[in-house]
Amino acid sequence: MMRRVAILISGRGSNMTALIEAAAADGFPAEIALVISNKADAPGLATAQANGVKTLVIESKPFGKDRAGFEKLLQAALDEHKIELICLGGFMRLFTAEFVRHWYGRMLNIHPSLLPSFPGLDPHGQALRAGVKISGATVHFVIPETDAGPIVMQGAVPVADDDTADTLAARVLGIEHKIYPQALRLLANGGVQIVGEATRSSPGVCSDDNLIAPSVI
Repeated sequence: MMRRVAILISGRGSNMTALIEAAAADGFPAEIALVISNKADAPGLATAQANGVKTLVIESKPFGKDRAGFEKLLQAALDEHKIELICLGGFMRLFTAEFVRHWYGRMLNIHPSLLPSFPGLDPHGQALRAGVKISGATVHFVIPETDAGPIVMQGAVPVADDDTADTLAARVLGIEHKIYPQALRLLANGGVQIVGEATRSSPGVCSDDNLIAPSVI
């Protein structure tokens, strides 16, 4: 039975598009049942609608700092549509600890760095200033701390000597679009388990499925 997934966006939702396209394939164990944006002008809403996915806008701005009030409406929508899993796709709104705990183990986020390195803002600039030779992206379970939580999957890309934050971001975005659907597949199939503060592959699942890395010659 396919798991019902909601994707939460605030902008163009490029990772949302990758998830929708992957879920349309035969045999994918999850259905993108709903896309919710906290901004009515998010370009990703039109993309989702063009792909036949139901969309909903729950404006967060009127709630100001009242995160719990916003989440009450959000949770009601998730319940109404019988959502089982959440994927954050550039959702620019912090959650309360209570909401995160309610969805623990069922809510994924993607961050454009190899966590725990370079969390927060400007991860590509952080990577370039540190002089790393490999960067990438991480899909992780959401916890109250920002850009933390048990890691589900990572993808790595090489860093070129002449990279800028923009060129590195474009290369990392390509790997994001590969690993996010695979991470959702793993979660929907029951292929990943949380053990303590980390994840482990479920019995019968190859741990190699948790990493996409560039070839080193």
